[in-house]
Amino acid sequence: MHSRSSRVRMGVLTAAAVVTAAGGLVVTGNALAGTDATTTAAACGAFFDDFIYSSTADAAFTAHRWRTRGYAGGPGVPGATWSAANVSFTDVDGQRVAQLRGSTDGTAAGTTQAEFYQTERRFFEGTYAARIKLSDTPVSGPDGDHVNQTFFAMGPVQRFDYDPLYSELDFTEYLPNGGWGTAGPTNYQTSYNGFRADPWDPYNASDAQDGSLAGWHTIVGQAVDGRVTYFVDGVRVAEHTVDYKDGSRSVFPRVEMGLNFNLWFIDLAGHSGGRATYQEHVDWVYYADEEAVSPAELEARTAAYRSAGTARADTLGSC
Repeated sequence: MHSRSSRVRMGVLTAAAVVTAAGGLVVTGNALAGTDATTTAAACGAFFDDFIYSSTADAAFTAHRWRTRGYAGGPGVPGATWSAANVSFTDVDGQRVAQLRGSTDGTAAGTTQAEFYQTERRFFEGTYAARIKLSDTPVSGPDGDHVNQTFFAMGPVQRFDYDPLYSELDFTEYLPNGGWGTAGPTNYQTSYNGFRADPWDPYNASDAQDGSLAGWHTIVGQAVDGRVTYFVDGVRVAEHTVDYKDGSRSVFPRVEMGLNFNLWFIDLAGHSGGRATYQEHVDWVYYADEEAVSPAELEARTAAYRSAGTARADTLGSC
C-alpha cells in the first residue's frame, strides 16, 4: 500500500499478479497535458484490458476481477432490470470489444440495463482512460429515449447524506437524446464529494458539452495533486478541484474506487412506442497509478500493449 499522509484511503490494495506486461510501459512519467503543471507522484503500476474474451463466462474475465451486474437498484428507471445477459463480447470495426446493451418498451418492467465493473476498489490517484464507441441511435426500434452511456470510477456507497468520504468520477456520461433538462446530445463530466438523494442536492463539479459524439472516442481523466482533469480525444474539456455549489468541498477522490461501465435509462419520458435497443462498446481500458499520463502517451502505451500481444496486464500494488 502506498503512503499518503495527506489523503484518506479505504480498502485493501493487494499485490496483483502480472498477467503479461510490455517492458517500459508502466514507469514513464508525463507532464499534465494541456497545463504547465507536472505530477510529483511516482508511477506505481498500471492496469490494462483489451477485452479479448469469448463471453462473460470466460474464466479470464473473472480472473481479471470483472463482474456483470444482476442486482436491482439505481441509477436508472425504478423497477428496471440490470441483466448480466446484456454484457457480451463481439467484433466491431475489426476489434474484439465489450458490448453493453439496454432496451425499453416504455415501461419499467420492460426496461433492461447493463453494467460491468471491477470487483475490487484499487483505483485512486492517477490516470484513467478508455476507448469507447458511443451511439446516437438505437440498433432497433424508435429513437428518442433518455439513455445514458458511461465510463466512471466510484467508491463505496455513502454512509449518510453528504458523506465527505464519498468519491465518484464520471469520465463520460453521454446522453444522445438529452435528459436532465437537455434536449439534444450532451456529454457530461462530473466529480463528486457527496450528495443528498431525496430531494437531490449534490456537492459536485459538473461540466457538459453539447453535440454528437457518435463513434469511437478516447476518454481520459487525470486525478492528480488535488485536481481532476478530463479529456475527450486529447482535448481538455473540464477541470475540477472543488464543488460548484459553494466551493466548500474538494471533489478530488478521498477513497479508493472501482472501475465501471454501464448503460441505463434516465427515465421513460422520451419513449415513443415499441421496443428500442441501444448499445455502447468498449475497446480497451487503462489506468496508471499515481501518474499523470498525457492522452498522446497513453495512446502509445495501449498501442504498445497490443503490438506486443498483451491482452491484459495488472501491476497495481507494485510499490
